[in-house]
Amino acid sequence: MMKKINDFLAGLPMTIVAGVFLLMDFVPHMMKEFGGTATHSHPLPFDAAWITVIICGIPLLYLAAWRTVHNKGIAKISSAHLICIAMFAAIAIGELFAAGEVAFIMAIGALLEEATVNRAKKGLKNLIRIAPVQGRRLKDGTEEMIPAEEICTGDILRILPGEAIPVDGKIICGETSIDQSIMTGESLPVDKGVGEDVFCGTLNRFGSIDIEATKVGEDSSLQTLIRMVRQAEEKHAPMQRTADRIAAWLVPAVLLLAGGAYVGTGNIVTAVTVLVVFCPCALVLATPTAIVAAIGQATKHGVIIKSGEALEKMGKVDTIAFDKTGTLTYGRPDVVDIRSFDRAIGEMELLSLAASAEAKSEHPLGKAIAAAARRKGVPITESTAFRMTTGKGIYAEVGHRKLLCGNERFFAENGIAIEGEERAALEDLHEQGKVSVLIADGHRCIGVISLSDVLREEAKDVISRLHAMHTHTVLLTGDNRKTADHFAAQVDISDVRAELLPEKKVAAIERLQREDRWVCMIGDGVNDAPALKTADVSVAMGSMGSDIAVDAAEIALMSDDISKIPYLKRLADATVKTIKISITLSMCINVLAIALSLKSVLNPTTGALVHNAGSTLVVLIAALLYDRKFE
Repeated sequence: MMKKINDFLAGLPMTIVAGVFLLMDFVPHMMKEFGGTATHSHPLPFDAAWITVIICGIPLLYLAAWRTVHNKGIAKISSAHLICIAMFAAIAIGELFAAGEVAFIMAIGALLEEATVNRAKKGLKNLIRIAPVQGRRLKDGTEEMIPAEEICTGDILRILPGEAIPVDGKIICGETSIDQSIMTGESLPVDKGVGEDVFCGTLNRFGSIDIEATKVGEDSSLQTLIRMVRQAEEKHAPMQRTADRIAAWLVPAVLLLAGGAYVGTGNIVTAVTVLVVFCPCALVLATPTAIVAAIGQATKHGVIIKSGEALEKMGKVDTIAFDKTGTLTYGRPDVVDIRSFDRAIGEMELLSLAASAEAKSEHPLGKAIAAAARRKGVPITESTAFRMTTGKGIYAEVGHRKLLCGNERFFAENGIAIEGEERAALEDLHEQGKVSVLIADGHRCIGVISLSDVLREEAKDVISRLHAMHTHTVLLTGDNRKTADHFAAQVDISDVRAELLPEKKVAAIERLQREDRWVCMIGDGVNDAPALKTADVSVAMGSMGSDIAVDAAEIALMSDDISKIPYLKRLADATVKTIKISITLSMCINVLAIALSLKSVLNPTTGALVHNAGSTLVVLIAALLYDRKFE
């Protein structure tokens, strides 16, 4: 019940009500302060500041009591205790406006901070939703659909085209192409055959396969992925405010100072004034106001920052780890190389033949070849006798030509030799990390078309700018070593870690953290979610990235423009610097106000106004972040 009352009073509507009543009390106090005779200029029969004290004071008392009970050691003492002491001291000598003012400023600070740390937590639910709920078990020569939780190790399961694989397993019959981007982030389906492993949650794209279950239930790859996200989520503690970190010495110091003021002057009003002016409201406001301004600045540039903690930590980052697919690259296959082995056939004619043969294919590589032909204005002829061999290639008749398009194994099965020039070309393309589609006319290989993920135009410049800011860059990818090295060389990343499943990415992040590095992870896929959660701060590609990656990350790039990364780093650095300046300034104002209080220049009411002026100045300094240019 008490928590419900506290939450109601601490909410925005009641804080606004408290501000209205504090304003109603402001005019009569000023008239009295400067020699006026009016005691009330509002219709209430009591001091309006009482309403502010009650509305803002109760949550403050609740917070102080909660920390006293639940926090350990010196953390039991916080800025809330100091402000409660000042509030009660002001009430005791009849200075209700001063009491209401310090409580109200704290309420505003709490609301601003809450607005910066609320984060979406739908990612784990979305990840769980991906998990297959049933599988097709083969038993005694019959098929039966059973719940996924009833599948046991050693069961034989049949996976049809388009179905998700319900458990980890090993193929014992059939060939297919598996979309395993959920686990590895690879943009292209991987051809699989007998004896090869498949993972829970991945998608069977084409052929029917039978698998033997090897890891089921909580041991499966997908459940491990879910568990890692949940564990990483629990590792992050809420942001601790600067005022609370120094409260351990601030509270006793102020009490001694106020006590000394009373002993030295014999005036209780002077002691209360010291308590009021030294309340760390400006100190408390320094962090959330700067962060609110920075988040607003970032939003204008298409960067969504979910928490103030993330922005603070981004200012400390010295290492940025990039996923490859969908982050440094566009995450889609495209034709990047066309080589003809027949002098009578030019590159565009070869592309036309391949696109005509592949036009009816559902394989991503075939679709990419056809799309490239359309984009280049190359004619595509209607094919006949189209036939697809899952995981290997296609046969089609285009005009008088009998064309085969596929991999080397497909050509070997059809008696087509790959030697000399063709062999050298294949090895060269393989060294560059490209996927090759061979084209044959009859029993003669006439060319090869290679496809690859496409590097973002701005990627190299982004890495160069980060290096200029003395930020170390790392490539973490599920792709094979040669592909990873090829792309890393193009953007000048020297630290490359390839062939990483999700748990290996997490291990790589943790290894960097053990080297006393502050690590930012940038990714876009479901497989990146555990690494995003493990990193000190994380950034997701918001437009094309999976919902799970966006929810797992603390920052999202809504336009998928990675050129915003250097901007984000500069913004975070400026925010941390602004917070430090505000804290230093607020402490200086407090020291000056204490000196004036000891000389009786300030009383609790005027002290509260000076105290409020300091808080306002901190807010104005923070507001400058909103329109500052960082490009």
